[in-house]
Parts: sequence; C-alpha cells; structure tokens
Amino acid sequence: MSHCKVPALIEAQVEMGSVNELEHKSLFRREEDVSTQAKAASLMEQGSLSPSFHEHATKSPKNSVVKSIKIVILSNKLNLLLPFGPLAILVHYMVDSKGWVFLLSLIGITPLAERLGYATEQLAFYTGPTVGGLLNATFGNVTELIISIFALKNGMIRVVQQTLLGSILSNMLLVLGCAFFCGGLVFHQKDQVFDKGIAVVNSGLLLMAVMGILFPAVLYYTHSEVHTGSSELALSRFSSCIMLIAYAAYLFFQLKSQSSSYSRLEEEANQNEEASGEDEDPEISKWEAIIWLSILTAWVSLLSGYLVDAIEGASVSWNIPIAFISVILLPIVGNAAEHAGAIMFAMKDKLDLSLGVAIGSSIQISMFVVPFCVVIGWMMGEQMDLNFQLFETAMLFITVIVVAFFLQEGTSNYFKGLMLILCYLIVAASFFVHEDPHQDCSGVKQVGSSLQADDFTNTEFWG
Repeated sequence: MSHCKVPALIEAQVEMGSVNELEHKSLFRREEDVSTQAKAASLMEQGSLSPSFHEHATKSPKNSVVKSIKIVILSNKLNLLLPFGPLAILVHYMVDSKGWVFLLSLIGITPLAERLGYATEQLAFYTGPTVGGLLNATFGNVTELIISIFALKNGMIRVVQQTLLGSILSNMLLVLGCAFFCGGLVFHQKDQVFDKGIAVVNSGLLLMAVMGILFPAVLYYTHSEVHTGSSELALSRFSSCIMLIAYAAYLFFQLKSQSSSYSRLEEEANQNEEASGEDEDPEISKWEAIIWLSILTAWVSLLSGYLVDAIEGASVSWNIPIAFISVILLPIVGNAAEHAGAIMFAMKDKLDLSLGVAIGSSIQISMFVVPFCVVIGWMMGEQMDLNFQLFETAMLFITVIVVAFFLQEGTSNYFKGLMLILCYLIVAASFFVHEDPHQDCSGVKQVGSSLQADDFTNTEFWG
C-alpha cells in the first residue's frame, strides 16, 4: 500500500506545482495589465492621450484628393444646395435684385454650416478632449461669428445684436423644442431622462449671460448713467471681458475638473454609435480636416459679405422688418447642423447629448460670441455694446426663465417640446410686427438726439 501511495503522492505534488506556476503567471500578467492601464490613465489625465487617440491615430485614412472631395462634398444630400452660393454671386453682378442675392446666399450658406460641423468632428478624432472642446467652441458657431464681423465692418451693430440674439432664442426654443418633441414621440411610453446637474449648471450660465446683457439696458432706460452715452458702453466692455473669463473657466470646469461627467456622455455616444452599427473611425485625415476647415471658412466668409450687403435691399423688396430677418431667418441657417444633431440624439434616447448641442450652443453664443463681438467692435472703433434694447432683452430674459423651468425636473416629453416650439412661434410673430426704433434703413444703430458730443470725452480707456 505504501508503494502505491508514493507515485500518487509525487503525481499530486507535480500537479500542485503546475497549478502554482500557472497562478503565478496569471498574477504576473494581471500586474502587467494593471500597470499598463495605470500608465494610460495617467496620460489621459495629463491631456496627452484621449480614450481612443491611439486607435484613431493608427487608423488614420489616406485618401486621394478625389476621394476626399467625394467624402466631404458628395456624401451629404444637403450639399445639393451648394451651387446656390456661386449663383448668388452671379446674380449680384448681373441682376440688380438684393432680395434674390440675399435668398440665394442664405440657401448657399446652409450646407456650408453643416459641413463646418462635420470637418470639426473629424479633426476632433485626432485631438485630446481639451483641444476638441476648444475646436467645438471656435467652429461650432463660426457662421454666426463671420456674419457678425462683416456686419460690424459695415457699422450694422443692431444686425449683429439681433442675429446673435436670434441664435440664442433659436437654440433654446426651436432646436431644443424639436428635440424634446421628436424624442417624446418615439418614446411616448415614458419620460426621457437627462442629467439634471449639468442642466442646472447650464441654466445658471445662461442667467449670467442675461445679467450681462440686462444691466446695460437697465442703465440706459433708467437714465442713471454717470456719463450719459459712455457709461453704458464702458459697462458693456467690462462685462464682456468678465463673461469671456467666465466662459474660459466653464471650459476648464467642463473638460478638466468635472471631466468624468462629460466623458460619460462621450462613452454613451460611442456606445450608441456601436449599437447602430456606425463606423467610429475618422473618414478623412487630420490635415485633410484642417484644409477643409480653411476652405469652408473662407467660402462662408465670402458669401457672408454678399449676404450682409443684401439685408437692407431684401427688407425693402420683401417688405419684411430687418429685425425679423436678423433674429429669425439668419439664425435658422447657422443652426442647421445643431438642429439635425439634437433631433437625431433625442430620437435615440440620448437627451444629454441633445442638451449639449442645443443649450451648449446657446452658452457659446451668449458667453463667448456676444462678448467677443463687443471686443472686436472695440478694436474696430465701433460702439458695439451689450444694450440689446428693451424689447429684445425682455424676450431673452423670459426665454431663459421658461427653458430653466422646463429643465429643472430632469425629464422631457413631447408636450414640453411642443410648448417650446409654440413659444418660438410667438417670438417669431413678435419680431415680424416689431419695428426697431433704434435702427434706421441701413441697420445702423442710431444715437439719441439728447446725447452731446462732450459726453463721449470721458471714455479715454473704454473707447
């Protein structure tokens, strides 16, 4: 019996030794995986590595010029409207019809605004989260910014104010309303849910923007300025600098301090694309995206010049107030990409992404584009200020309050979306019958007759 047990004992010891060796190897591999993940996590925290940076960098496509043109120009049905841009320029030189030039330019800019968003998304594949956020902030509303700069060059300050105001109203009421409405119809059995905390922060930023725009108007209409006509301008420029600082802090907060909340939204978007079978890899290379951004921006700039020049003539020939053209028609073109994106995400039950598109764009315009235009006007010698006048300021204030109430519960349905759309129709009708008393036929802001020339001598620093 003892001789039989010895081989069995030896065999058992060998098996135990092999098991221990396997456990040791598996633990060693596990330690290697943990160290690799720790290194990747540290690189991501430093901003030098995005979650999918290496994957996308290795899969960077190498397209020929013809293939790149085919991907960017011929892949979207909306690009069928691109020929309207050259047609607008042709009509400008051959036919004396400002109305047609304005209409054709407006239609021609629509696909360019959408393609700018596409090129920005493609370039964001190759950058970290911080650079990607800055790219979205810069190019997300580049159409409105270019139109505003051309209007500032022509001294059309009221057109600039009303166009930017219209973009804010359009994003908060029309874009968000359509997203809630379409998403609510698709998921009518339940209330769709979004992150209440992020929505509250965004509502607070919008209220801060209203504060910056409201106080110069209150100062003007209460006639409580220390220096009549100049204190309002000085306050606007100081508030604009503060708002730009606040927006930079918001970007840092969004992308660094609270990056976990926003990276979760990116992960949801990626999971949504995987579930729908869409390809997450970039379609064009980094340099192709940069070149296309430059080309599209230059083309938008060219058409914007013809568009702004034709606003007065279009208002006269169509018998439509300039305020309606600036607040309603121009922003709809600039928000075409945001409109489509917000609805698409809502119909896939990704309300956080829809809010990021609609409310995020409103924050960009109110906290970045508006004060930036004040600073640009300051450099140009134009008296661009934050006094959007009583009618427009009241409209913005009430809109932000209404949207904040709709967002406070953290849920949405088709009824809330319908209410926001109907609110936008009321806004559109109001501007259709509104005649701006501070705007002459050329769209230039008039200065009250009660202002004296000596009142402007106290603006040595502010203007």
